[in-house]
Formats: sequence, C-alpha cells, structure tokens
Amino acid sequence: MISTASHPIWIYDTTLRDGAQREGISLSLEDKLRIARQLDELGIPFIEGGWPGANPKDVQFFWKLKEEPLKQAEVVAFCSTRRPNMTAAEDRMLQAILAAGTRWVTIFGKSWDLHVTEGLKTSLEENLAMIRSTIEYLRSQGRRVIYDAEHWFDGYKANRDYALKTLKAARDAGAEWLVLCDTNGGTLPDQVSQIVRDVAKELNVGRFNVENELNVPMLGIHTHNDSDTAVANALAAVSEGACMVQGTINGYGERCGNANLCSVIPNLQLKLGYSCIQDNQLARLTQASRLISEIVNLAPNDHAAFVGRSAFAHKGGIHVSAVAKNPLTYEHIQPEQIGNQRRIVISDQSGLSNVLAKARSFGHDLDKKDPACRQILERLKDLENEGYQFEAAEASFDLLMRDALGYRQHPFELKGCQIHSDMLQGVSKPYSNSVATIKVSVNNQDILEVAEGNGPVSALDAALRKALVNFYPEIADFHLTDYKVRILDGAAGTSAKTRVLVESSNGEQRWTTVGVSSNILEASYEAVVEGIEYGLLLESSAKTPLRHSPALKER
Repeated sequence: MISTASHPIWIYDTTLRDGAQREGISLSLEDKLRIARQLDELGIPFIEGGWPGANPKDVQFFWKLKEEPLKQAEVVAFCSTRRPNMTAAEDRMLQAILAAGTRWVTIFGKSWDLHVTEGLKTSLEENLAMIRSTIEYLRSQGRRVIYDAEHWFDGYKANRDYALKTLKAARDAGAEWLVLCDTNGGTLPDQVSQIVRDVAKELNVGRFNVENELNVPMLGIHTHNDSDTAVANALAAVSEGACMVQGTINGYGERCGNANLCSVIPNLQLKLGYSCIQDNQLARLTQASRLISEIVNLAPNDHAAFVGRSAFAHKGGIHVSAVAKNPLTYEHIQPEQIGNQRRIVISDQSGLSNVLAKARSFGHDLDKKDPACRQILERLKDLENEGYQFEAAEASFDLLMRDALGYRQHPFELKGCQIHSDMLQGVSKPYSNSVATIKVSVNNQDILEVAEGNGPVSALDAALRKALVNFYPEIADFHLTDYKVRILDGAAGTSAKTRVLVESSNGEQRWTTVGVSSNILEASYEAVVEGIEYGLLLESSAKTPLRHSPALKER
C-alpha cells in the first residue's frame, strides 16, 4: 500500500458549477452557500464556486463568501482564457474573475485543434497565445492558477504534438496545476493511463505541498461519465501521477455526469491508501451525499456505491446468515467508515436469519426457537404474496413484528372514513378538490373531523392529523414526503390490486409504510394511518427509548 503521509491527493469539487449543469438541477444562491459549507465541513480543499460574470447569482455567491469565509476550503473562480485578438487586461470576463477576490482561479483552454479552428475560429498559434497571456496576466495580479485542459484526451489523440504545446504554454506561463479533462467522457481507463503517463514524462511534473512555493506543475484529472468509466478513469490517472481529482458529489453533471467524489474519495483513501480528507470527515460522506441530494431536490440513488441506502443491504438468507457471523463475507469495507450502515432486507425470499437480524436492528429480542419468529416469517410471506413489499416499508414491518410479539400499541382507533372528490373547471384546466371526513377514537373519546386537500390522499392525511393533534401535538410536525403507487396486476385493468408506499417525516427522521388493496384509497388509507402511528412510536422512543431501527435516522 502506498504511504498516505507522502502521497496526498487534492480533491477539487465542481458540484456548484459543473454539477449544476445537470438537467433538472437549479440552485438558488442559498442552495449554493449551503452546499459550499457542507463541502467545507467535509474537508474538501478546493471548491469551484462558479463563473463570476456569467450570471448575477455567481457574483453574489463570491461576495457572500467574502463576508462569511469558509473554514478551510479554497473557493475557486472559474473562467475561460481570454477571447481571440485582444489583451487579457481588456477582457471583461477576466476582470470579473479578479473582482471575485479568490486566491485561486481555474482557467480552461482549448487542447483540441478541431475546437480551435472550428469553435474559436482562430489560429493554433493564437490559441497558444491566449492560454499564455491569460495565465501570465492572472499571475501578475497575484492569483494562483489551475489550468483545465478542455477536451484534452480527444485533442491528444487527434494531434499529440499540438495538445502538448497547449500544456507547455500553460506551464511556462505559471499554472501550478495542469488538469487533463476527458470532456466528452469517451476515453477508457487503459487509454487514460497511457496518456497521463506520457504527459507526466514529457512535462516533468511532480508532487508538492500546495501551500509551499511553486516547485514544478502538478497533474490533475477531470473525467465525465459518458462511458460509465469516470471514477475508473480518475483512479487510473492517479496511479500514473495525477495528484488532483476533480469531480462532483453524487456524480452530478452535464449529460451522464462527472466523476462521483462519493466513490472517488473512499476508493482512493480506503482501497489505495492515499490521503484525501480526515477519517472523521470521511465518516460524514454518506450524510453529506444525502443532504446535498436534498438541497438539489433530487432523490438519493439508493443503489449508489458506498453511500447508497442499498450499498450494504443484505436480502438473501445465505447472505444474511453469513454477514451475521462475519460482515467481511459480503461487505468490501465497514459501512461505518463512510457513515453508512448495514441493513437487513425483508422480503418473500427471507429466511429465519433475515427475520432475526431485522428484529435485532429494531431492538426486538428474538430467539430462533421462539414460535413468534416463525409466525412473523409466515405472516411476511403471506402478505408479500398479497402484494405487500416490506423491504421498502420497514416501518410497517416493525409494526407487524410488534403485533406478533404482543406489544404493539394503538394510540388511536379508526372508526370510519369518507372521501368526496370533485373535478372542477378552472381557468386553464380542470382541477380537483377533495374533502375527507374521518372518525377516530382516542382513550375511548370519539372525534369527528373534516379537512380539505388537493387530492383524496392529501385530504385524508389532513383530516386524520387534525383529529389527533390535540391529543398528540407532535403530529403537527409530521408530513408526507413521498407517495408511490404501483399496479400489481395490470391485466385486471381498473380493478387491479394497488400497492401504495407512503414516506413520512418529522423533520429529522423518515419512515415508510405500505398499504395494498384493489381500492387505491383503501391502500392509501392503510399506509397513511400506519405512517402516523409509527411517527408517534418514534416520538415516544425519543422520550423513553423504545425499540426502533437506527436506519430510520438516515433514510
């Protein structure tokens, strides 16, 4: 293993610029600031904040960070080389870069002769002059420069000699980092290795501490995921001498995304022995991944390597039994190292090992010889045969276990519900208005309540919470965060059986419940009711520690 002390790898995050170019992401100024502070806490040394001058939001972002600086990260402004046939000092883009006030600046320039002649419509010599004079100007203004060689690998393959000239121009002008970009994402790992090795030899690059005086330029790598090899390409470049890896949290980025830092960092640090961030910061990686996914308003990828909710989930009975004896049997690292956790998945494929392991994760003490254990397994298989799915509805499974064990508490009793929906003609299109009337009993006291909603499930949820909030004030903090419907037997048409998954939250924890019926409202009713019951269980657990799964805290 390579010594971590002498081989640091500098992580450069471009979530706020390259990542924000992903289709479906639109970040507000506050979003960008929250993400930047999260990355700072994670120990990322370089955070690319955007292109000041390209839009007002990025200008404001850099101003805000001047007023309230980050704790340790270097915020980097991003821009292109000067435009053809003018001086760097005349280019307004570069003036905006200087106004941003960052110590480090990333400048990208053209490596591929095709882009120079067809894109910029200028000569190859002028492009070299643009690279050289831009970096010299920024250096004269006291800035330290990272040079991103755009389309480097395509340019190298098309015209090696010219591509190398562009890097040498950047090096001679004073760039401290030379970052090789696989902008189109079409290069494969063996090609990356060979080309990076050639560049390292040709340019005599080296390793140095970024806070020391300039020694020789360092190599970096910036990969895109169009061939699904961005992470592999980044690791290949590091193996050949690259000391900086650029990427984004969760792999966000244009088209198919960028190298996913949530995979790059643990692979470098835990598998290859490089030092990227502190161990205690690495243990926050899963939390950071999920928080940032919330900020950008995209659902977390449950099956993402390392940080995904299913990354350490075990479903097959043989797997569960083996992991209970020694987790190394089916886990390549300890999930706690990156802040994730082991999960035992319950389904119709489960055996007693799954039930026992799942019961333990919820704090239920079960013995394999306990008749309740077999009862739970049989009930599980019967319900899944009817269409229930408990691997995605762990809260409902916990309630099922409590039923079998005889200590499920029922904080309220449902006595009936009616839902009425109208389709109304609006100004531009029809819209629905729903009213739910619900009758519940709490401590032998009947309550009848009515509530409106923008749909039947919304009205049902509102009426139920309205009926219960005087008895359980904590319900005011409960809300539905996701609602999923699946038709189980499509051949039955509108009479098909429906499965409804409802995710609820109290602002800190999330839990999922399930309902199944040929009547979608009945299925929704079941899932919503169990969601509120389980939320009350979690609230009572916080006051008097009850048995519940730690997994619910990080869902």
